[in-house]
Amino acid sequence: MSDSLDPIKMAEPGSFLTKAPPSEAIPDDPMLPIAAMRLIDEELAVEGIPERNLATFVTTWMEPEARRVIDENLHRNFIDHAEYPQTFEIQQRCVRMLAELFNAPGETTGTSTQGSSEAIMLGALSLKWKWRERREAAGGPTDSPNLVFGGDVHVVWEKFCRYFDVEPRIVPLQEGKYTIGPEDVDPHVDENTIGVAAVVGTTFTGHADDVVGINDLLVELKDKGLDVPLHIDGASGAFVWPFLYPDSKWDFRLEQVRSINASGHKFGLVYPGIGWLIFREKADLAEDLVFYENYLGKTDATFTLNFSTGSSMVLAQYYNFVRFGKAGYRRIMEIMQDNAKSLADDIAAIGKFQIIGEGEETLPLVAFNLAEEHPYDEFDIAFQLAAERGWMLPAYTMPPNAEKVKMMRALVKLNLSRSLVDRLHEDIAEAIGTLEEKGPVSESERAKVKTSVTH
Repeated sequence: MSDSLDPIKMAEPGSFLTKAPPSEAIPDDPMLPIAAMRLIDEELAVEGIPERNLATFVTTWMEPEARRVIDENLHRNFIDHAEYPQTFEIQQRCVRMLAELFNAPGETTGTSTQGSSEAIMLGALSLKWKWRERREAAGGPTDSPNLVFGGDVHVVWEKFCRYFDVEPRIVPLQEGKYTIGPEDVDPHVDENTIGVAAVVGTTFTGHADDVVGINDLLVELKDKGLDVPLHIDGASGAFVWPFLYPDSKWDFRLEQVRSINASGHKFGLVYPGIGWLIFREKADLAEDLVFYENYLGKTDATFTLNFSTGSSMVLAQYYNFVRFGKAGYRRIMEIMQDNAKSLADDIAAIGKFQIIGEGEETLPLVAFNLAEEHPYDEFDIAFQLAAERGWMLPAYTMPPNAEKVKMMRALVKLNLSRSLVDRLHEDIAEAIGTLEEKGPVSESERAKVKTSVTH
């Protein structure tokens, strides 16, 4: 063993306490494992507490048994199907289970991804290339594709359009109208439209676009000779609607819904990152997206944007499916919904706020804003709440043309118990009391407010 690797010559366990952490170059000398671990623990100690993060959709708690599955399979490279064929089979089981959950009419296909962003990129690419096939078959030009979606979508849709040279036709929102319907989509659709994207479970208010109405419009257009498919962005809602609103049609029960993306690491209840893309049928996947790769002795068909990736979250998703079953998922969603209703009632009882979409089909969250003008606003409340109690409750303005509307949103996940719900509304009331006594916070304090609602 060289002197540089001799444990006796490694940095002492506590030496990092009196030195700045390495940041510009890899250190010349090693340190003991416990020292490296403690250094990182100290670095992360200043970050937020997951139970108080009301902004993120991402799962922040899993059962110990699920964590063991994850830990024991971190070394598995998912793409190596020859070495790990059963891991691939488990992924395909998840695809089939989700296709059944989303009411696919027959044999279909799909894939796991790093999250819904990758799934959306793949789904939209398939829309573009299937549109190109139709245009070429009809003898039409293929140089001006466009994609129609509302201002309530995740930013990844605009990224797709920029990265893959597609014109974004974005339907703006309106004050009091935070989703889109057929009357909004109709003026933007033409022979160059590769598809329409509708959201089930928006990040702003938790609602769904009028998927049935948009589908009916696209069926009418199809009957007139213009076939425009519908993609459902179910990043948040695809794991919620089947259990809380099973009679609502948003999935493959609707004729023009050709593909759906879902985030396993949101209401699929898995740690990041895992997403899913499910097609209505195999023909909806553009063949040009599929690569046949001879890798380590086995020919594999893949259609992801990534190659090497871990297996743990795929296996964790399967763990959840077999662990909870449909009845377990339904109960979990009902628990979150019940706690969200309790929180909404408590916030309304403060007497300062209006609840957005009360009694409507939404994700388990509470979107609310001040009902009247005050010396303080939603951003002041968010800062005061963080300063006093450490809650990360986002305040934000709505997208165009509703940007004058300020909003707050509390996401109620499984680790926000009823006792924490009760504590939260009391803390909101106390923060308002502080603001009424001292006035609004400073501009520098407002700049620290959590404003992102898309993760």
